[in-house]
Order: sequence, then structure tokens, then C-alpha cells
Amino acid sequence: EEPSLLHTLCTGSYLDVEKTARWFYQLVRAAWLALPQSHTWQLVLLPSSRSCKFKVTRGRESLMVEVLFGVQEGNTDIYVSSQPTEALFTPSTTWPETYAVAEMKFFRHIARQAPRDSWHLRCLQLLAYALLGIGFSTYTLKTIVMHLLNTIPVSRWGRRQFLRRLGDTMQYLRVSLQKKCLDHFVVGNQTFPQEIILPHELRTAEPPNLFHRLAQDPAAHTQAVREYHELGDR
Repeated sequence: EEPSLLHTLCTGSYLDVEKTARWFYQLVRAAWLALPQSHTWQLVLLPSSRSCKFKVTRGRESLMVEVLFGVQEGNTDIYVSSQPTEALFTPSTTWPETYAVAEMKFFRHIARQAPRDSWHLRCLQLLAYALLGIGFSTYTLKTIVMHLLNTIPVSRWGRRQFLRRLGDTMQYLRVSLQKKCLDHFVVGNQTFPQEIILPHELRTAEPPNLFHRLAQDPAAHTQAVREYHELGDR
């Protein structure tokens, strides 16, 4: 008798990320053989415990794909995800909450209001590129840009204001480092667009401090300030 899907995917009464990833791997491997592309492309499954990673190649062409798993919280735009936390160890039955869908919808909300020549995404892309080799995460800069988009009218993110908006972003980062505090953009943001569905308790919660570690670790704060100056010199 084959094991039930509940037994295949769960550990006890909890959905298990690693079991889910292994199960999905098997589905991908089986489905790939039925696709006509399998005759000209080679599929290589890559090791990953909390996602499904694979590479497809044809001659010199190659494509890397990573599939993350998520479970929607009710009818909201908040999910729990298989993506690991920053902790050294994330149990396989732990699914951290993710706000990626809500943030994506926020950028769509901005795009509907923005003029055609808006450079807000170029600003984010340039900052992400500048972060290469520096300790700040792209999520830190993304959070700052979202805060600024929430306060500076989208009409003032055009090409002519591009350098000014970059300056605003660096200034926001500098002040946040001084305060050792950068509020999460989604959690506790009561000005978040109502069309994006969040649980009521999430809107009214105290926003987590993304710089909490800097407030607790003087050495980490000193390093972050040093990296800020390095980023500003680029």
C-alpha cells in the first residue's frame, strides 16, 4: 500500500518543507520525460532542501530555475513560505511568513499611478547592483524605496529627479543607521493600500525593526556604517 499524501508531505501534524521539496522533485522528474522539450534539453536537478532547484541545458544555452513553496493565509496576500530564515537552522516544519506577494502588489499599485517615464524601478535596480560585495541586503534597500514611494509622489520619480531620489534613499539609509532602526514596510503600516488584503492584526501590529541586530551588536553596527560609506563612494 502506497503512503498517503499526508504521510508523504507531513511530519506529525505539520507540513514538512523538505518532504514537500522531495515530493515536488519526483513530480518534476516524471513530468519532464513526458514533455517534447526533454528530447532537446537536459534537465539536471540540483540539491536543495527547502526548494526545488534545477537547470535545463541545450548546448551552450542554460537556464536555472528555483521553485519556492508557499501557503496562503486565508484570503489575504500574506503567505508562509519554504524560504529559509536568517537563522543558522530552520526546522523543516517551520514555514516563515513572507510579504513578497503584498510587496509585489504594492509595486503594481505604484505602477498604475506612475507616469511612463517613472524611474523608481531603475533606482531600485541600480542600488541592487551597487550592493554587490557589500553587506546590506537588497531587501533593506527595497524597504527604503517602498517607504519613499509611500511618501514622495510618483510624479517626482522621473528621469530628471533620479539623482535626487537616489540621494533620498541614501539619506534614509544613513538616518536609519544612526537610529539603528528600519521599520518593516508591510507590518504595522496603516497607510498600506487597502486593495492589498492584509490581516487586520498585521496592519495594527508594531512594525519589526529590520536593524534590530545592529541595535544589539555594536560591532555589526560599526561594520554597517563602514559599508554605508563604501556604498556612497560607488
